[in-house]
Amino acid sequence: MDHEIDAGAFADRYVAVWNEPDPATRRAAIESLWAEDGVQFIESAEYRGHQALERRVGEAFEEFVGGAGFVFRPAGDAVGHHGMVRFSTYMVPAAGGEVAWTGFVVAELGEDGRILRDCQFAEPPRPAFPDARATADELARRVGQGDPDRIAELFAEPVDWWVSWPEPKHPAVPWIRPRSSRADVADHFRTLGSACAPEEVRVDRIMIDGPDAVLVGTSAQTVKLTGKRFATSFAVCLTVAGGLITRYHVYEDSLAVAEAFA
Repeated sequence: MDHEIDAGAFADRYVAVWNEPDPATRRAAIESLWAEDGVQFIESAEYRGHQALERRVGEAFEEFVGGAGFVFRPAGDAVGHHGMVRFSTYMVPAAGGEVAWTGFVVAELGEDGRILRDCQFAEPPRPAFPDARATADELARRVGQGDPDRIAELFAEPVDWWVSWPEPKHPAVPWIRPRSSRADVADHFRTLGSACAPEEVRVDRIMIDGPDAVLVGTSAQTVKLTGKRFATSFAVCLTVAGGLITRYHVYEDSLAVAEAFA
């Protein structure tokens, strides 16, 4: 197989399986991740083949996600080469809070990119995104991937949300409105993605001061409705607590954006 592995994307797919509520979708994801005779080893058992893996993942979902209200998240530390990937995952309360479980996964992939063998090691719980730097890096990575729901997972509920516009809701720009929940955050990034075609969104610098982070960069996009282009520098100010973003304030050239929608 190609020795260039997108380890972060692979870890995201792997962890998403354990959060998937729909059995049919979960079954399809398992078949796309593991080879037909793929096997997972944990300290006390092994699960070989799609049927055993489906039972294993389904039982974990019913106990921890559907039953106890937890969610699994990748730690953002995935690396891989020559058909091997390793990464950590956290189990945390879906509403936010301390890490309840940390897992460390080492996976061997076949020629088709599916798992031949993976070993999962339980580790003592450790802080998810232990500082603002890790959270800011993970936010930048997920925004680059463009998945609104994955971005929203990084936010506390409610979140102190503010965008530097002269009024809380702007009639011409569809994503400018008050936000407070994870659903609001996902809607913001989904609406932004549907309204604009990005040419370049770049984070040039991340500055850290305790629980606070500032991401400075530039954005150039074209409004799909008008065909007009805008370019702006931006600063995103974050505060992180318990591994989640509790404050999200954005400073940008609102006039340039508004004129592109006119």
